[in-house]
Order: sequence, then C-alpha cells, then structure tokens
Amino acid sequence: MRWWKVIGVAAFVGVAATGVVVARAERRRRAYTPEQVRDRLRQRYAEITASSTSD
Repeated sequence: MRWWKVIGVAAFVGVAATGVVVARAERRRRAYTPEQVRDRLRQRYAEITASSTSD
C-alpha cells in the first residue's frame, strides 16, 4: 500500500512542477508590450517570406 502513496505524491509533485513552469512562461509572455509583440510578429513574417521566396 505504501507504493501507491509514493506514486500519488510523485504525481502531485509533477503536477505542481508543471504548474510552476506554465506560470513562469505566462509571466514572460505577458511582460511584452503590444508594440514588442507586433515587432516580433512582423520580424517572423519577414523571415518566413524571405525564406519562401529564396527557395
């Protein structure tokens, strides 16, 4: 019966760790200003169109 408790605790720790990782990523994502997001999207679009026209 103890093994089930160990597995349960390990699962709980895994879920908690995943929540921490998601929260950090969300904080980083929200740290960008709208202008920065637009600039990054335009830059990515320019890179994609440049690579597709050079092929």
